[in-house]
Formats: sequence, C-alpha cells, structure tokens
Amino acid sequence: MCQLVSIEWFHGFDMIKWFLVLVCVSAVAARRSPNADYIDELESTRQGRYSSDILEDARLDVPGLLAKYGYPYEVHNVITEDGYILEMHRIPHGRDRNNRPNPNKPIVFLMHGLLSSSADFLVLGPGNALGYLLAEAGYDVWLGNARGNFYSRRHRRLNPDSIINQNFWKFSWDEIGYYDIAAFVDYILQRTKQSKLHYVGHSQGGTTFLVLNSLRPEYNKKFKSFQGLAPAAIFTNNDHLVFSALAPFENIIETTAFSMGIGEIFGNREFITWFATNFCHEGSIFHPLCGYAMTIVTASENFNQTMLPLFLGHAPAGASIRQVAHYGQCIRFNAFRRYNFNLLTNLAVYGRRTPPEYDLSKITVPAYIHYGLRDREVNYKDLHILAKKLGNTVGIFRIPRETFNHYDFIWSSKAKTEFYDFLIRKIREADRMH
Repeated sequence: MCQLVSIEWFHGFDMIKWFLVLVCVSAVAARRSPNADYIDELESTRQGRYSSDILEDARLDVPGLLAKYGYPYEVHNVITEDGYILEMHRIPHGRDRNNRPNPNKPIVFLMHGLLSSSADFLVLGPGNALGYLLAEAGYDVWLGNARGNFYSRRHRRLNPDSIINQNFWKFSWDEIGYYDIAAFVDYILQRTKQSKLHYVGHSQGGTTFLVLNSLRPEYNKKFKSFQGLAPAAIFTNNDHLVFSALAPFENIIETTAFSMGIGEIFGNREFITWFATNFCHEGSIFHPLCGYAMTIVTASENFNQTMLPLFLGHAPAGASIRQVAHYGQCIRFNAFRRYNFNLLTNLAVYGRRTPPEYDLSKITVPAYIHYGLRDREVNYKDLHILAKKLGNTVGIFRIPRETFNHYDFIWSSKAKTEFYDFLIRKIREADRMH
C-alpha cells in the first residue's frame, strides 16, 4: 500500500529563511519498528507468553500499525532549513466515524517527548490511543517526529552513523523547536490550505513549542491552541534524584560522549536487548526485579505489564546527547534558556557570554496546561510557574487521579477516560473560539 505523491517546489525564497518540502512514497512492509529485533528475542525467551497481536504491533512501524487497523494514512517527508529530513505521519480522517475525506477538517498536530516518536500516540490501539480518538472525533491528525529519532534519522549531507564526524548529532531541542516544528507547521498549513492548527505536545513536545513561539513569535498566529501535556521547561522544583545527580555534569557527559564518537543516545539497543533477554525472562531470579524496575520508571498504577513488549518495540526511539544535556543545563542553572556552548561560541552565536532565556511572554497562543500530581519528570509546581509566564494561559488543568504521572499521558490503560476525553473537549472549546 502506498500513498499519493505530491511534490511542491518553492522558488525565489531565501534558503536561510525558508525550507524545502518533499513528500515521498513509503511501503507498509518496508520497515519494522525501532526495536523489533528486541521483541523477537523477547518473544523467544518468554515462549509466547504474550498474545500475537501485541507482538505483531511491537514489530510494526507507525504506517504498519495504521494499515493493520484499517486507518487511512499518509507518510510525508519535510526538509528543514538546515537540511534534516523529517518524517511525519497523517491520519486524514476516521475509520468508524467521520470517515470521509473533508478538506475543511480542523487540524491537530501531535508532538512526542524525549526519546520517543509518533508511535506514542498510537500504541494503546484503536479506541484508546489519542491519535485514533482524534481522527474518530473529526480531526485531521498529523504526527511529527523530531530530528534524530527512528523516523527522522536522515540529512541532505550529514551521516548519522559517522564515528568521525558527529555534526549530525550536534543539536538540542532548541533546533527541534526553531527548525523542525516550524517546518512541520508550515508544511501542514500549506498542504491543507488552512491558516491555523491545534498543537498537542507531550513533555519535550511542549518544550519545542515554547522554543518556536518565543524565538519566532510570528508563528503564534498559526495556532488555535497549545495543549501542553506536562511541557518540560521550568525545573525550579525538580526533585528527581537522577536528574539532580546528573545535571552538574551535563558538559562533561556531552564532551566525553562526542570524544568517543557517540552523539546519539539509545540508538543502539544491544545491551538492553542482551540484559532483558538473559535476565528479565520468566523463571529468572531477576524477573521480579525487572518488573519492579519498570514500575519505578513509569511510577504508574495503570501500567499494563502485558503491554511491555509493545511499548519497548517503539521506545526508546533515539535522540541526541545534546538534547539531554540541554535539560541538564536547565536544571543546573535553574533557567529555561538557549543552549550553553562555551564563552567564545556563546559570543559568536548569541552576542553575549551566556545564553539568553526564552521570552515566554511572547507566546500568545491560547495555552491549556495539563498535569498530574505524581509527575516526577515535570513537577506540577513548575507548570504553575510556567502558566504564569506565558502570554495567554487559558487554564492549568490537573488530571483528577492523584497518582497520575508523566508516562500515564501516553501509556496508561485508562488514559482515554482519565484524560483524552477531557483533552478533546478542550480542543473543541478552543475551536469554538475561532
């Protein structure tokens, strides 16, 4: 199954200010999910404990998942101003409801968090995952993939696999916001002939929205609403022990990694695969510890461990070391500011010794901030600080369950009833304001 191809060229534009776009054909069977090989080993080790549907979904990439469940889909490639080739997935309409093409459907753009991909919004399956629910609710759904993840690991000139030249990986979420999100938004609006869209960003997906609209405030007019699912920006109240322990060493970690020819984090799954298949299978004395570790990582009381192969089939999906280092700088210096290179580079790039903070008051998009009280990655107190700094906060909304946390936004078995239904109501509310 392939998509219709449409190639549109932009002539006469300054390449420094604009980007090239290209839509490519993609076959369903051409690719497997980021960690499909890992799932194969997990299945053989656990001797078919999980249903074949879960294991099949774990191996399929996003187009494969959409095709399997009978949803219309398109694969689009967007080339950014600085040459990164990004893959975007589209669900133009529903399967069971609102299932006819309509060029005037309101648009929702979904952006994943750190180390994730567009699969975040689909792994819970039809009837449960946000991407499917929005399509059934009558929205034209677009799902982005940040540079460096499994789907967007290409560049016009740079090689992501080069050990000698790490330039492909010398980006943080600053570039993702400034270049990638701008390219996605411009492409979607040009393609659909519409003027605005809704933006839903989880964690880093929220960070990149804030980066774009503070650095390029002209983009504010292109959004109907910003639905921030625990957007990561302020860390004044961070109490995550691992984050606090690593943040002081952010510069050393990145420098060391690049000197070793490593620019990517979780691009190579060999150790995790080896450990999981040898020590986490049923019957191993470490099996209870593995289950406990996942519970600790997710901190979710609604995390279905039967779904573990499916989640691990799609995440982690890769990211740059610098993305992590940039968050470390935010924690270390207690400031939401641009990436801190070094004195000389800062002077060359920013014209000052230290990087400037993002001016959140320039963000005038109606902002809806959503949070859980048990979120350890993004403390709810910091989201209240963020909401006060934004230029147009409509409201800050707590998910009622007191134990709702960072991973429940994408992996909770009760995400639909606890949050997604409410989120869709808020998106409809924003629609009525336009």
